[in-house]
Amino acid sequence: MTSPGRTERLVLPGVLTAEQAARTVAGILATQRADGAIPWFRGHHLDPWDHTEAAMALDAAGEHERAEAAYLWLAEHQLPDGSWYAAYADGDAAEPTDRGRETNFVAYLAVGVWHHYLSTGDDTFLDRMWPAVYAAIEFVLALQQPGGEIGWKREDDGTPVTDALLTGSSSVYQALRCALALAEQRGEPQPDWELAAGRLGHAIRHHPERFLDKSRYSMDWYYPVLGGALRGQAAKERIEAQWDDFVVPGLGVRCVLPNPWVTGGESAELALALWAMGESDRAVEILRWIQHLRAEDGMYWTGYVFDDDAIWPRELTSWTAGSLLLAVAALGGDEPTTAVFGGERLPTGLDPDCCR
Repeated sequence: MTSPGRTERLVLPGVLTAEQAARTVAGILATQRADGAIPWFRGHHLDPWDHTEAAMALDAAGEHERAEAAYLWLAEHQLPDGSWYAAYADGDAAEPTDRGRETNFVAYLAVGVWHHYLSTGDDTFLDRMWPAVYAAIEFVLALQQPGGEIGWKREDDGTPVTDALLTGSSSVYQALRCALALAEQRGEPQPDWELAAGRLGHAIRHHPERFLDKSRYSMDWYYPVLGGALRGQAAKERIEAQWDDFVVPGLGVRCVLPNPWVTGGESAELALALWAMGESDRAVEILRWIQHLRAEDGMYWTGYVFDDDAIWPRELTSWTAGSLLLAVAALGGDEPTTAVFGGERLPTGLDPDCCR
């Protein structure tokens, strides 16, 4: 098991002790395959976004070699067009179970690679991963629409799905900024990416009509804040507007309205968004609430149906544990995690707002 000495940065009173954090990290490591793949849990599928989130949690815990193995898995199994399939059976690259290629899944590699580089300063790793990041971002930007939003995916036959999701596009916005930071670090400016990031941020901030209406889902509520497109008063107004709709005091955050179902991943991500807004007290409170989802092995149940007093589904997912560890790391001041999710030093791109 991971030594508690390596998880001291993940201590948060009322949420995690060093020993508890070590058990959670050990749970993610036990889920990871020898080749670096991190499925949701053993026997379930891997998707590239959640795989990356779990790898970031490993870096936050000091498990840099295993995090690197996760990123190398992606580099080694990248498709010729720069993408990955949406799902692989138990992380087996030879067994894709969903051959769609979703843009936010593909883009998120840039967030993980920048986080790992900030965690390690490993230039050799950056040299190895840059071609994969470059190809991934090019795949994603080929689906950017005239209004700045990002089309959802390509089907297996290559057909583009141009409908855009606010959650996905907000995640891509964060990834584009991390990709620009990587480009700056390498001294390889990417002006097309700068323009794309600016157009995308503008669409998220000012043009909700350009995205499919998924307002029943809590991710559409907080992701413009979590992804960094909204900050300051605009972020506070957005979060306050639907706080009472999605937040269930003492239990966590609903996944979707009106279902009586709170989920650990959404709760931890909202905590990260609150931290990024400067509301650490509310972030800690939410993380304390969701400790009812913690299992004896240190992992976390995906969700809880409070009308039935039932854990559902009966899944202990690597990404739920990962999201909680990342929220704790940000609240604890872990510099790579705060840099990636705080975003103060990330490039913003060429913002159309300033040129109107």
